[in-house]
Amino acid sequence: MKIRTPSRLHITLIDLNGSYGRLDGGIGLTLSSPSMLLKGELSEKDISLDFSSKIDAKVKDESYRKLLNSVNKLINHFSIKNGFHFTLEETYPIHSGLGSGTQFALAAGRLVCELLKEDLGIEYRGFNQEKTGDSIDCYSLSEILKRGGNSGIGTFSFDCGGFILDGGHVLSEKKSFLPSSASSSKPPVLVGKYDFPKEWDIVIAIPNVNNTISGEKEVDLFQKYCPVPKSEVNELSHLILMNLIPFMLEKDIESFGCVINQIQGLGFKKVEVNLQPCHVKKAMNAMRDFGAYGVGMSSFGPTIYGITHKNTNEVYKATKEYLGDDSTVFITKAQNHGHILEK
Repeated sequence: MKIRTPSRLHITLIDLNGSYGRLDGGIGLTLSSPSMLLKGELSEKDISLDFSSKIDAKVKDESYRKLLNSVNKLINHFSIKNGFHFTLEETYPIHSGLGSGTQFALAAGRLVCELLKEDLGIEYRGFNQEKTGDSIDCYSLSEILKRGGNSGIGTFSFDCGGFILDGGHVLSEKKSFLPSSASSSKPPVLVGKYDFPKEWDIVIAIPNVNNTISGEKEVDLFQKYCPVPKSEVNELSHLILMNLIPFMLEKDIESFGCVINQIQGLGFKKVEVNLQPCHVKKAMNAMRDFGAYGVGMSSFGPTIYGITHKNTNEVYKATKEYLGDDSTVFITKAQNHGHILEK
């Protein structure tokens, strides 16, 4: 049995001030590529992971560690006696801003639930499907796997796809500024899922920089730079609700791109961008100069993205030439659905 999961862009967190009684909240976009392909099957005991020959050696150790962590959570939760053998056939860079951690955890979790659905007496249901007492969905799976403690973009991209808006956490549940990796909060509520225009393209660029932000370093940054100014939260919230989403639904790419550009200088996104090396920030400005309607950075980067349409090839070629052969540049589109299970 195999599962193919998408990647995602985390456009921005919304409220890292908390004055209105909630924290976090976010918007993001599901991508059709790159994607992750994971195969799973039952074994008598233990948890093992093989890799296809095209998987980069740099991701192998961390992938196995994350797999053990996720599957052991399910084993403990459901009192599972079986073992499992997995094969990671396709993946994409870790700690790059594309959300591989959540997708890998949920992919493994979905396979475990599907392989043992008769023994466990549960059925996986899509997030928008009617639930029964013995069903499980991406939200409850994320809760078991301790994902989504900061952002719900990865969780809902996994199951729903499209452009995602999540509502963050109430302060009575989450009292401090923490990334998902260090938060025990439940995943956020899904406020809205919208189809992204199929005719729009996305140019992805991953500059070759050594600036990984994760673990304790990420926790320290949240503690250092939060709370962000309330005035910026107000402006960002208005831009998202009254500009960005309406422009997307109206398919006004120029206005949509303009708002993406504005977002890079507000709230916690401004912090994330300013922490990047000059090379990344210059690349973002260059991509705008090359004709992208809007350019942003996903999560803590270094992945940056440009929204394009009829000028896609021109932006792609100019960006690739600007960054050179040691960086990764490619064209993709949004994916308006979630993962695909192949039995």
